[in-house]
Amino acid sequence: MAGEEAGNDPDKYPYAAPAVAWPAVRQIENILSAARAAAAPIIYTRFAIDREAGDAGLFDAKIGAPESEYVYLEGTHGSKIVADIAPEPGDLVLTKKKPSSFFGTPLLPYLIDRQIDTLIVTGGSTCNCVRATVFDAFSYNFRAIVPADAVFDRMPISQAINLFDMNRCSADVVETSDVVTYLTVLNS
Repeated sequence: MAGEEAGNDPDKYPYAAPAVAWPAVRQIENILSAARAAAAPIIYTRFAIDREAGDAGLFDAKIGAPESEYVYLEGTHGSKIVADIAPEPGDLVLTKKKPSSFFGTPLLPYLIDRQIDTLIVTGGSTCNCVRATVFDAFSYNFRAIVPADAVFDRMPISQAINLFDMNRCSADVVETSDVVTYLTVLNS
């Protein structure tokens, strides 16, 4: 709850939608606990733009970011993974510059090397990073599972439409309880 209290101001976190993000973080905590118990590999991605290095590309031109400690600029609070679900030793953390966790990262060879065939995709935002990652996973023939209550979007209509569309063609959209059961079966 400590992170939730500190990060509930929508003016401070214009891209995070705290009212819907924190309930998703609570569900991600449950999934991480079950994944660790099942000894499943845990991979984090974080979106961080370094304006000084000029790596924002069209993202900055289209969406932009205010100069703030609370957005995705490298070296700021906003580019860090939420402490409530922080990586632990042995977890992989990848920094990405585009919405998909696959684009420009070593995620694909990591998954292939470990013969991983299924991804559980959590986080936000559903319409951007989650969807882009799911569609790339689908394109690479990975099964994607999206726990609907462990992903979030700024607008409810965008959340609903994107979950519907992913479930229709590229992912299994389920609830966290289904994911925990799935991971528990893997562990037995």
